[in-house]
Amino acid sequence: MEAYSSFAQVYDLFMDNVPYEEWSRYLISLLKEYQVTDGTVVELGCGTGKMTRLLADAGYDMVGVDNSAEMLEIAGERQEEEERNDILYLLQDMREFELYGTVRAVISACDSVNYITDDEDLTEVFRLVNNYLDPEGLFVFDFNTEYKYREILGEQTIAEDREECSFIWDNYYDEDERINEYELTLFVRDEEQPQLYRKYQEEHFQRAYTLEQIRHMLTEAGLEYVTAYDDYTKESPHDRSERICVVAREHGKGLA
Repeated sequence: MEAYSSFAQVYDLFMDNVPYEEWSRYLISLLKEYQVTDGTVVELGCGTGKMTRLLADAGYDMVGVDNSAEMLEIAGERQEEEERNDILYLLQDMREFELYGTVRAVISACDSVNYITDDEDLTEVFRLVNNYLDPEGLFVFDFNTEYKYREILGEQTIAEDREECSFIWDNYYDEDERINEYELTLFVRDEEQPQLYRKYQEEHFQRAYTLEQIRHMLTEAGLEYVTAYDDYTKESPHDRSERICVVAREHGKGLA
């Protein structure tokens, strides 16, 4: 079942605990630290475009890539509501995304890379990023750690009740396969018949990667690994990091 199909319509509501503004300031500071002060920036796994819009507000020419038509439909609606047309959204799988030329930077937030559950596929994502980056262009992304899947999410059931909708999240983590599966059951209020709630179900799968594996795949893809941080800080990752931010750079074009 495709992830983020029925969930797309209530995604922003349940993600209101994600500090998008804080994360965007962090990403912008990293971009500027590596002299990416303007130009085109691509967000892989852009979802409903909240981060994409924040970076566009900072002056970047943004391109959002996502493989969920439902999420991009909402992103387009948000853009229309704000009476803006400064973001290009592309319905593409990040494992085979295509751009019209090279870009200054690529970002990916909210553990989008964990949805790539095969080593070769993730290496291909990194290879495409390297291909579409300007010489020494920047790649910044985050990923959930094995510690988070094993110790924080584990075998848990999470439920949340809102006026417009409710959800039940049944989480399972397979330590041998390092696959995190969560079954999502949604009850969404019908807009035309507010006394009724419609039930939807989805299955999501994410893969746990170590920083060492990520570094190896970046190198295999031709990128230059630069550094990594614990979550959206400037602290070094540690054995209890739940999220790690990675900075890499394009490598090879300047040698041609």
